[in-house]
Amino acid sequence: MEITLFSVLALGFILGIKHAIEPDHVIAVSTIASNSKKLWHASLAGVFWGIGHTATLFILGIILILMKNDLSDKWSMSLEFLVGIMLIYLGITSLLTFRKHKQHSHLKEEHSKNDHLNKKDVSYFKSLFIGFVHGLAGSAALVLLTMSAVDTVWQGVLYIFIFGVGTTIGMLIFTTILGIPFVLSKKRLKLSRSLILLTGAISVMFGIYYMYNLGINEGLFKLWI
Repeated sequence: MEITLFSVLALGFILGIKHAIEPDHVIAVSTIASNSKKLWHASLAGVFWGIGHTATLFILGIILILMKNDLSDKWSMSLEFLVGIMLIYLGITSLLTFRKHKQHSHLKEEHSKNDHLNKKDVSYFKSLFIGFVHGLAGSAALVLLTMSAVDTVWQGVLYIFIFGVGTTIGMLIFTTILGIPFVLSKKRLKLSRSLILLTGAISVMFGIYYMYNLGINEGLFKLWI
């Protein structure tokens, strides 16, 4: 039994790492990494994403398991729809940041340092919020997976926690890798701005696709009517 449980938890850890690099997660966090001045800023953004994601999955997942209830398709897909809205918001924010950088490149160095400090704090908050939303959207599917993989509530709690740890580590590694081109391009202003612009545009387009797919192809809009 212990070997079986260990195997299940190991699988949960691996699935957590895999879960971290799903397209919507990667695109969302890339909008934060694109503004990173140092590599460890990008890495820390990934950690904050993982904390928000794990906390939501842990709390909501345990509630659903204890209630022995699962979200209806309507509510589950509606939470997923929030991810699309968030991607569009993050993309537009990146595009506005690009415009702001272009308009205010003549500001004094001291002002730029203070502005960067504020942006860094906001970026970490954004990462936490992104993880929170993704946790809401993925909670229903994770609970179904958890209930099919474990036998007791405490095993379910442990599985979700291990899954969250794997997700956080996966995002930490990926945002570190993702942050490398953005950090290296900071001294090349045109390239840096182009990467930020590209990241924002991809986020907006993928968000629109994500919402269209859920609403039209998956039938969410019909469930709302």
